[in-house]
Amino acid sequence: MQRDWLHLGPLQWTTYVNKELQVTAGMEAKEFAGWLLTIDPVSASLVLVSLGEEGGSGSIRVVMGHAVRRVEVLREADATAAQRLRELFASPTCGGPDPQRRAAVRRWLERNRIPVEECADRLRVASALTLAPPYGPDDCSGANPVVLERVRKLLEGQPRQEADQEPVPMDLP
Repeated sequence: MQRDWLHLGPLQWTTYVNKELQVTAGMEAKEFAGWLLTIDPVSASLVLVSLGEEGGSGSIRVVMGHAVRRVEVLREADATAAQRLRELFASPTCGGPDPQRRAAVRRWLERNRIPVEECADRLRVASALTLAPPYGPDDCSGANPVVLERVRKLLEGQPRQEADQEPVPMDLP
């Protein structure tokens, strides 16, 4: 790297993502190596991942952007390394909508007297919010914060096996 890391900017930083880097940082010129997972565009900090053996543990290190003195690309990610980097923080439910989960959530909401209708792979709840796959509390979106919070709490209280469960009283505005 010829120029100062902080002055490169986000467009140039992204060219380093998914590459194995050797980073020299700090006044002591410490060296860190790992695969660049991402860069914080505000602080220019690097997130380096050391992939352990297949199925083994690795490590994550954040190198603060202001401390970076030198960045050297060691190699590009091959197909295996790129796949492991993608899967590192992937949600376990990112395989698409689960019709059984959608049906269970719909039943739970209806048992609690919340009107629900299906719209493709999403649920439209109380005509006020949308529930996207994987149909958890964090997958709700809507403009009414009161309804949004109440439905989220209801979803958080959903038992794993909702058979024979009594509905939780919930008043919607």
